[in-house]
Amino acid sequence: MEFDRRWLDPNKAGAELAARAAEIAADPELLAECFGGELEFGTAGLRGILDAGTARMNRLTVGKATQGLARVLLEDHDCPGVAIAYDSRNNSMRFAETAAEVLAGNGVKVYIYESLRPTPCLSFAILQLGCLAGINITASHNPKEYNGYKVYWEDGAQLPPDHADEVSRETAGIDIFTGVRRLSFSEGCDQGLIVRIGEAMDEAFLRAVLDCRTDPEILSKYGDAVGIVYTPLHGTGYRLVPEVLKRAGVTNLRVVESQRRPDGDFPTVAVPNPENKACFAEAIDLVLRDGADCDLIIGTDPDADRVGVVVKDANGLFVPLSGNELGALLVDYIIQARRRKGTLPENACAVKSIVSSELFTAICKKNGVTPVNVLTGFKYIGEKIAEYEKTGQ
Repeated sequence: MEFDRRWLDPNKAGAELAARAAEIAADPELLAECFGGELEFGTAGLRGILDAGTARMNRLTVGKATQGLARVLLEDHDCPGVAIAYDSRNNSMRFAETAAEVLAGNGVKVYIYESLRPTPCLSFAILQLGCLAGINITASHNPKEYNGYKVYWEDGAQLPPDHADEVSRETAGIDIFTGVRRLSFSEGCDQGLIVRIGEAMDEAFLRAVLDCRTDPEILSKYGDAVGIVYTPLHGTGYRLVPEVLKRAGVTNLRVVESQRRPDGDFPTVAVPNPENKACFAEAIDLVLRDGADCDLIIGTDPDADRVGVVVKDANGLFVPLSGNELGALLVDYIIQARRRKGTLPENACAVKSIVSSELFTAICKKNGVTPVNVLTGFKYIGEKIAEYEKTGQ
């Protein structure tokens, strides 16, 4: 393996990466890990360990991927803009600003959130602003050593495989030091190529979320009767999740203080995945220690697009619901509530991924709703949404 010594030059790589690259170069095993290949751009974008090197997540690899994306956006498309969001992970804001600088350097208008936001906020901003694409800096529920770079398309879902392949091909031929065009963040703002978004978009998002309620009267009537404890697991849900629950009518809500503050080191959990019951130890301790009135514990992962739920069983013990159990409860509730409200269409369907439980299918069939299976990944559900909106089915 031939080591590119430009990584050692502070004027090219930056002082921090150059110093770390020098340490790596002195360790043959680590050198092979960090520089022995390229961080591959897949259908979900990039994901890797934070460190210097071509096979690691850092400012330079993010810049290179963004240059590849810019080429695709400008090649065959009229690009009205790109939205950018980021989570609480280490270096997320830095990587988001790097992506904005590269897009601006290529003449692409950028709308970037002023501070960390949940992933659904990015999808919403893409649609609200009429963007062609979006970038989210997050490694979802992976351990603290990781970060990621996810690309979304104009429908708010992740990049379709054919576009991902285009970006991958374009990125492969870019020199990481000389092939990336960049405009400083301040210059981009001054020229109107970089625009910060925040509170106004949050308000529109919250209204849209509340409009998605199937039966708003339920929480208005019983919201004070259900004790809920919520943990954001040091992630982006810390502000908007409690706010939307409050606006929906939930009054008996407590947030786990030890896990409220965003922190990319996730000091209270080994892995910030709310599907793991271990993540709820602090919340359960809060209930047991303080005698909090609690029927339900909810947790979200760092980018707040994954939800975990813990409930009390018949013996008063806290047990987690699996994703399949939660999905079955939700689809049954939505169908029954829509039927009560008279809003269940005659040609209703419900979409799930092929790896989800067939209990979902049984519930749909029993209620005269057509179950639809798609490949794993929300982008495939997004394709179905677009298809049904186009055909009117």
